[in-house]
Amino acid sequence: MAKRNIIVGQSGGPTAVINSSLAGVYKTARERGFHTVYGMLHGIQGLLDEQYVDLSTQIHSDMDIELLKRTPSAFLGSCRYKLPEIHEDMEIYEKIFAILDKLEIEVFIYIGGNDSMDTIKKLSDYAIVKGHSQKFLGVPKTIDNDLALTDHTPGFGSAAKYIAASTKEIIRDALGLAYKKDMITIIEIMGRNAGWLTGATALAKTEECDGPDLIYLPEVPFDIEKFRDKVKELLKQKQSIIIAVSEGIKLPDGRYVCELSGGADYVDPFGHKQLAGTAAYLAGFLAAEIGCKTRGIEFSTLQRSASHMASRVDIDEAFMVGGAAVKAADEGDTGKMVVIDRLSDDPYMSTAGIYDVHKIANNEKLVPRSWMNEDASYVTDEFINYIEPLIQGDYTPFMVNGLPQHLVLKR
Repeated sequence: MAKRNIIVGQSGGPTAVINSSLAGVYKTARERGFHTVYGMLHGIQGLLDEQYVDLSTQIHSDMDIELLKRTPSAFLGSCRYKLPEIHEDMEIYEKIFAILDKLEIEVFIYIGGNDSMDTIKKLSDYAIVKGHSQKFLGVPKTIDNDLALTDHTPGFGSAAKYIAASTKEIIRDALGLAYKKDMITIIEIMGRNAGWLTGATALAKTEECDGPDLIYLPEVPFDIEKFRDKVKELLKQKQSIIIAVSEGIKLPDGRYVCELSGGADYVDPFGHKQLAGTAAYLAGFLAAEIGCKTRGIEFSTLQRSASHMASRVDIDEAFMVGGAAVKAADEGDTGKMVVIDRLSDDPYMSTAGIYDVHKIANNEKLVPRSWMNEDASYVTDEFINYIEPLIQGDYTPFMVNGLPQHLVLKR
């Protein structure tokens, strides 16, 4: 007898491999005998509007699964929607569970980051209190790599690979222009409180490339005067300076650097300020203070959607954790998140584990201070050794007329 149904959603910022986790959920659910695999359209927010789709109408073959694994962004659509505390609004929870009961859902899987794990925590708590039988499992996803208890997160390796490759290309471009003129290039990389992605620029330091000259992470307060003085000293040694900064670097008084130019006005439902303009502000600041050519470059959404630069390790692990969530729920787990446990570095090996989501939700994993140099202007070899295995291998896109082909939702 076929099992009942499963529903899966995607939430938060997209990545190059979030759909590989979706493919892992779908393939494993079918293999384990679930009757229908539903996809929420735009996560829990869409579910509240009863927006969902039977994934068998979208994925027709193993080739579609392979195409889905190579498709960036959220195939089902994402959202940033914060569920209220259970005691604040019982009606929302009653509505969600009425929809789940109507669809005969046995397992609810949510692919996302910290805020998404908060959703899994609240839904599983409500189900236990009210005696509902559904199982709730979280699948990790975030380029920020800031989820607790997992060695790293799907999405991070591919974003790091893109960032490191792009940094090398920017360095080559800047060197080609630095003749009889000083030039400072500042690269702004995503990372509100955690600097994992910005530290990935250090991977650009290779046999034929010096890599960035300075790297500033948000874990340590940013002293703008010391920064200026350090750049001045570097300009005595070389004409082209490359600096990587996290979008979330803050002054000692707690203000984001980007706020100095009037940025960070928009606040999302989770209370996060929108950060942008850090590189542009610092480029303008250095131009005024030093009087040389400067430019600021924001990778912005490019770093999370570059599936053409995806890491094979990342895609394979994203697929693995999606399937592991189905397996865990099928075996009775609920209120948990799948994690990646690193078994060895050389050769690199990992496996899927599972932890209580209450120990993960709303906790941020930051770059250890010991993985930065003395004045926090660069990362250490320990950081590089941690990240290097995660960018290995390629997943060649399916090319049509010279461009990557993607799987697109059909309504």
